[in-house]
Amino acid sequence: MAANLVNLEAVGKAYALRTLLDGVSLGVSEGDRIGVVGRNGDGKSTLIRILAKLDDADRGRVTHTSGLRLGVLTQHDSLDPGATVRHEVIGDLADHEWAGDAKIRDVLTGLFGGLDLPGFPQGLDTVIGPLSGGERRRIALAKLLVAEQDLVVLDEPTNHLDVEGISWLADHLRARRSALVVVTHDRWFLDRVCTRMWDVQRGDVHEYEGGYSDYVFARAERERIAATEEAKRQNLMRKELAWLRRGAPARTSKPRFRIEAANELIADVPPPRDNAELMKFATSRLGKTVFDLEDVTVQAGPKLLLKHLTWQLGPGDRIGLVGVNGAGKTSLLRAMAEAARTEGEEQPAGGRIKVGRTVKLAYLSQEVAELDPTWRVLEAVQNVRERVDLGKGREMTAGQLCEKFGFTKEKQWTPVGDLSGGERRRLQILRLLMDEPNVLFLDEPTNDLDIETLTQLEDLLDGWPGTLVVISHDRFFIERTTDRVHALMGDATLRMLPRGIEEYLERRERMVQAPAQPAPGAGAPAPQGETAQAAPQKSAAQVRAAQKELQKIERRLDRISGSESELHARIAEHATDFAKVAELDAELRGLAEEREELESRWLELAEDA
Repeated sequence: MAANLVNLEAVGKAYALRTLLDGVSLGVSEGDRIGVVGRNGDGKSTLIRILAKLDDADRGRVTHTSGLRLGVLTQHDSLDPGATVRHEVIGDLADHEWAGDAKIRDVLTGLFGGLDLPGFPQGLDTVIGPLSGGERRRIALAKLLVAEQDLVVLDEPTNHLDVEGISWLADHLRARRSALVVVTHDRWFLDRVCTRMWDVQRGDVHEYEGGYSDYVFARAERERIAATEEAKRQNLMRKELAWLRRGAPARTSKPRFRIEAANELIADVPPPRDNAELMKFATSRLGKTVFDLEDVTVQAGPKLLLKHLTWQLGPGDRIGLVGVNGAGKTSLLRAMAEAARTEGEEQPAGGRIKVGRTVKLAYLSQEVAELDPTWRVLEAVQNVRERVDLGKGREMTAGQLCEKFGFTKEKQWTPVGDLSGGERRRLQILRLLMDEPNVLFLDEPTNDLDIETLTQLEDLLDGWPGTLVVISHDRFFIERTTDRVHALMGDATLRMLPRGIEEYLERRERMVQAPAQPAPGAGAPAPQGETAQAAPQKSAAQVRAAQKELQKIERRLDRISGSESELHARIAEHATDFAKVAELDAELRGLAEEREELESRWLELAEDA
């Protein structure tokens, strides 16, 4: 039987007139990996701070087992600004000592991309003071992970990590012997890592077995059986469950809940998006041209980010954009946004960006725009528009959309200056949607949003008939809201990846492993000399031709996907007509064969593009 590490008995905590925890009793045992979810402001961080004895409870008792080795990552680090990265993470260990420690090597490579800390001006000897908040946070996380603990408590550890870093952290935590309690809005991470879930709401904590998929099912079922008044939220949970059960692309963990019960629960829930209908509506709003990039070069100062990029973003495209930090994801969107803002006058360093005449772009940047702090929430939304058409006949007033995004009628009268960072982010998204754009660029939209707000945003985007590009480290959000993944691989190219983020991680792993890094003090790899031959270089014309053919294949693959969805619907409609079903099934097999041929050709061309 696993030993108990931490006990909370009848714990209560309140701030001013608001009770966050009311008589909560919980326990953490050896081997537990617990994910903590709940709305922003409901007490997730308060719960784990009390659990770690960083804050005192108003009442109740918190007990730690004798000699407990506890590591905590809070949202504010306690690093010495005058110290170096080496001093904080490695301490006094000599190079040959820490380089011989597999755990330290793994942590440095996983969080920083290499033992020499590429991206830090002096590597391990970089002084911490001038570094950004994201860089400091990675240092604090590395310091925690290289030590030995019985229990690790993490508050939003995936913030400021890219997709690769999050994938590495998930695998690292699964392999550790330490117990884990983690607050995060990253649902892929919760499903990958956690074996139990705590849902904090209205002063109570509900416990669930399994990861995020299991939690979604169990909560939806509990709410259905209890016939709660939160019917809207239940419908969203069932919709998300339906997407989970039908199989998110590139998911590696399989649900552990009862399949029969899950199938019964989602029997009448349609797929999240009707792609064929959305594409039809988007084309009518946008025409054929949205953004056409021809031989484009993007730079940030002297740094070359993308070169000779030929890419077409069409009506109804839903693209997830991933890549290493600094590869140029945001710079690419900015270049496209500038071309749209200036009606084609402002162009990148090389090449040309053509913008469709009917494009109405809304760009959610990572910076939260400043608003008049005296405005009320509802006023800030109504100043954009009183009513909004969200597509597919869905029209909402400013107040209704505010409620959908978690601003209750009372909260709508709160001054903007009194809002939290997450609430300001929500308001920023609201104002963009109220302007009825037909093209949306979302740069890290999940920052500071809780899972419930993310679910609401996903529901809105499901029926939104326009062109969408999302940059996000949140793998679940990208897989949930987009149809294709493009990646900036760090080599000044943009590639479409048929297998999504899983393929991106595989490619990045091969790229990292190719130039093997020597540990400090070890000899450099012997030069290959005359035995190594460089691959023949492709001309710019050959590269452009390959990119154009890739675009053509991608558009055909999209059309095949839409046709397959229509055929599945028709097969279901004619289920009792065996001759018709056989005819439709033959069409379906023909499309599958064409898809396979196109994907093979795409992979050949991807090496040249």
